[in-house]
Amino acid sequence: MKVSLSWLQSYVDLTGISAEDISRAITFLGFEVEQVIRTGAPRLDNVFVGEVLTRDKHPNADKLSVCTVDVGPVHGVKRIVCGAQNYTVGDRVPVALVGAVLPGNFVIKEAKVRGEASSGMMCSAKELTIAEDAAGLLILTDRPATGTPINDVLPSGDTVFDIEITPNRPDALSHLGVARELAAWFKKDLAYPAVSFTPAAISANPRTDLLKSVRVDAGTDCPLYTATVITGVKVGPSPDWMQQRLSAVGLRPINNVVDIGNYVMLEYGQPVHAFDAKKLSGAEIVVRYAAEGEKITTLDSKERVLPANSLVIADAHKPVVIAGIMGSADSGVSPDTTDLVLEVACFRRQSVRATSKHLGLASDSSYRYERGIDVHSLDEAAHRFIDLILAHAGGQVAGPIHRVGADIPWQREITVTPSYINEKLGFEIPAAEMRASLESLELALVREEDTEGRGPAWTFSVPSWRDDLDRPIDLVEEVVRLYGAEKIPSSVVNAPGLIGNDDPIVLFNRAVSAALVGQGFNECVNYTLRPAKELAAWATPAAVADLALANPFVEDQSHLRNTLVSGLLESLKLNQSRGVAASHLFETGRVFIERNGQLSECVAAAFVIAEETGERTWRTRESADFYTAKRHTATIASFAGIELERQPTSLVAAPALGWQEGHAATAGDIKHGWTSTFGLVSLAHLKALGITGKVYAGCFAIVSEKVTADADRRSYKPFSLQPAALRDLALVVPEAMSSAEVQKALAKTARAAVGNAFALEAVNVFDVYQGKGLPEGTKSLAYSLVFRASDRTLTDDEVNGVFTKIQDELVKATGYQIRK
Repeated sequence: MKVSLSWLQSYVDLTGISAEDISRAITFLGFEVEQVIRTGAPRLDNVFVGEVLTRDKHPNADKLSVCTVDVGPVHGVKRIVCGAQNYTVGDRVPVALVGAVLPGNFVIKEAKVRGEASSGMMCSAKELTIAEDAAGLLILTDRPATGTPINDVLPSGDTVFDIEITPNRPDALSHLGVARELAAWFKKDLAYPAVSFTPAAISANPRTDLLKSVRVDAGTDCPLYTATVITGVKVGPSPDWMQQRLSAVGLRPINNVVDIGNYVMLEYGQPVHAFDAKKLSGAEIVVRYAAEGEKITTLDSKERVLPANSLVIADAHKPVVIAGIMGSADSGVSPDTTDLVLEVACFRRQSVRATSKHLGLASDSSYRYERGIDVHSLDEAAHRFIDLILAHAGGQVAGPIHRVGADIPWQREITVTPSYINEKLGFEIPAAEMRASLESLELALVREEDTEGRGPAWTFSVPSWRDDLDRPIDLVEEVVRLYGAEKIPSSVVNAPGLIGNDDPIVLFNRAVSAALVGQGFNECVNYTLRPAKELAAWATPAAVADLALANPFVEDQSHLRNTLVSGLLESLKLNQSRGVAASHLFETGRVFIERNGQLSECVAAAFVIAEETGERTWRTRESADFYTAKRHTATIASFAGIELERQPTSLVAAPALGWQEGHAATAGDIKHGWTSTFGLVSLAHLKALGITGKVYAGCFAIVSEKVTADADRRSYKPFSLQPAALRDLALVVPEAMSSAEVQKALAKTARAAVGNAFALEAVNVFDVYQGKGLPEGTKSLAYSLVFRASDRTLTDDEVNGVFTKIQDELVKATGYQIRK
């Protein structure tokens, strides 16, 4: 919001205080000054008013003239070459003499222009930085005396502060609000605008032909609405002082009625609106919700379709204003307007914000309504609006003010003690200074009570515009704001040093990152929220519905993600499209997986490895495969205390949901707290995304509470120095049975057969055979069994005895056949 210094001076005397000090005060009061803008002409030494005496054509240039210019009795007549065309002999113009320095550090010197001497320069408004017009010289139509310093002739200009107001301080979205803060900071008196209008002065003759009724059919979305009829106005230019103030803060003056409405809004922070009374069909105003598909052409000449829940101000037949945002093009004030209806109202901030966002339409009015206005100051702003209209547009108020709703009486009191304030601040501020600071913000002291040795207890009445003040701690903040943060004394902080370990989740993410970066992976960070279309490739329709947000901000961030792989594929696609050879990517983050009928937030890590395509290297490296993906996934799982190699795995079956059926596997179950999937990403999905080549990936997810600080700590286990005994066993099993399932059954049987006699160290598959010599629909899987004792070398007899037992028990328990 832009605030004019000359405007502020109307309410608080800031004479003698520099713009830098005011900017600093605004900052320490809790607002950010984004920039300080100085309007008008800067100090221009050696620039005077001159009168053109003669104008002759330049002998060597068609577009130049050689002029003699009278610059007053002190400086005399000067000979100047000029290229402008908009002046005649007798015009008075700004003249920069030799030695003058114009804005932009442009120094005026004696010069020859195309062979003709020139002792100065006649100036345009742009060269003096008082306007953007550079079409010609600045003609001084008031004809000031020649030789007058130009700064005595030009407008003095203004200093404008561009301030960022925090959302909790809508009271500061006005010149009065900022002036109130500065008056408290500089300990100055605050002068409110003089308002002479009172409802008692209204004419007893109502104009029902212009406005016969006002009705509010919007419930709590419009708690208070007032409308005042003024007849006999004359639309014309607003006063110069008002135009200058509006221009200084970036508003273009239009006419007296519109300018006064903008002026009151910027003065009080209360948006107001003026209708041409004769354009209100049916002489009535209805505050209602728009009908579905109802249209309005706003002041920016755009036709807009209104959502059904948007609040509008309507006449008997059509909407004429989008409440709190913008009026229609066919109900506004025009040069021939003579009768007005002045609207000053309060609209619920949520309603205005929702309509503004839906239509993509914002205004100075909606900006204030969205942050909240002070309904208790509404009448004061309304009377100021009426006062200025009567003063600068003429006319008279006809009939009573139409008023629907009521101003709910405001009363909020906060009790605080000086000792409480000093305790919270940690240093001492004199009680008298505290009280003066709070009273300077117009917090009235209504009671003072003794607290038996703890000093007085003050009860302050909070003004209605400070709705952000609700608790004693809020008054502590107000005291320190005005005391000055730079005055807070420095002190040594004495506190016990507590040594704490990092959160287990942080340790897990850190370990995964270190391991994968060490393997040549690049880390990515993607949004947790993903589009529904992307999620549909990685989750069932029911899961997609469960992951949907109730009120997403944007369409492409409408769902929680259930995997990190989808985001990594998007990153991979981006790198491939840019020709970046980043084929190994990984990410750690949160995913959301259905667990026991509810979504569980899980800690996750995932990676993708893209097939090298087109990159020329001096040596061909071995391509990644399923086992590469499994190995990296196992590494990730190990940091959560999971030994993936010891867990049963199963192939991903239809529907594969993003994975290539038969070429990817899963291990673990979220019902037990963790899950993982690894292998080849669906080739059809990669083609749909536009990714070239194969991509192997892996994703590990574990419920947050399962991640512990000691997950990666393993107890020492002594190892045997004795030799191992090896035995191979080939089993004929059904063709559809997975190796992992057979291996699990074999290991279980083998451990039972060995008992405590010695150890079964490993069971590993090393061969698969299908074809001649085997029954149809079967296959042969060969496994290596490793036996070892910790205290002796195993004999063939004891190993063979156990091995025979294993075969017998396995055939009996599973029905597998031993292949001879």
